Amino acid sequence: MWTGLTLLAVEAAEATQEGGGLFDLDATLPLMAIQFLILMAVLNAIFYKPLGAAIDDRDTYVREAKGNAQERLAKAEKLAAEYEQSLAGARREARTVIEQAQAEAQKLAAQSQAAAQQEAAAQRESVQQELDKQKTAAMSQLETQVGSLSDQILGKLLGSAA
Repeated sequence: MWTGLTLLAVEAAEATQEGGGLFDLDATLPLMAIQFLILMAVLNAIFYKPLGAAIDDRDTYVREAKGNAQERLAKAEKLAAEYEQSLAGARREARTVIEQAQAEAQKLAAQSQAAAQQEAAAQRESVQQELDKQKTAAMSQLETQVGSLSDQILGKLLGSAA
C-alpha cells in the first residue's frame, strides 16, 4: 500500500513539473489529503491512544494516591492529637505524684527534725541534770572541805593564840 502511494506521489510530482503552474489541481492534492488522514489514523492508533491511556492511568493513580495521602494525614493528625492529650494527662499525673511525694518528704523531714530536736532537748536536759548533780555533789564536798579547813585554820589560829 505504501509503495503504491509513493509511486502515485512520484508520478504526481513529475506531472506537476511538466505543468509548472502555481495551483495545478491534479491528483496530488487528494493524494496528500489521503496520506495525511492515513498518517493521522496510524499515529492515533499507535501513539496517541496508548499515550492518552497512560496519561489517564497516571492521572487516576495520582488522584488515588492523593486521596490516600489525605486520609493518612488526617489519621496521623488525629493520632497526634490523641497522643498530645494523653501526654498532657500523663504530665499532669506525674506533676501530682511529684507534688505528693515532695509533700510527704517535707512532712517526714519535719517529723524527723522534730524528733531530733526532742531527742536533743532530752539529752541536753539529761546532761544538765547530771551537771547539776555533779555541781551539787561538788558544792557539798567543798562545803565539807571548807568547813574542815576552816575548823583547822580556826584551831591553828586559836591554838597559836593561846
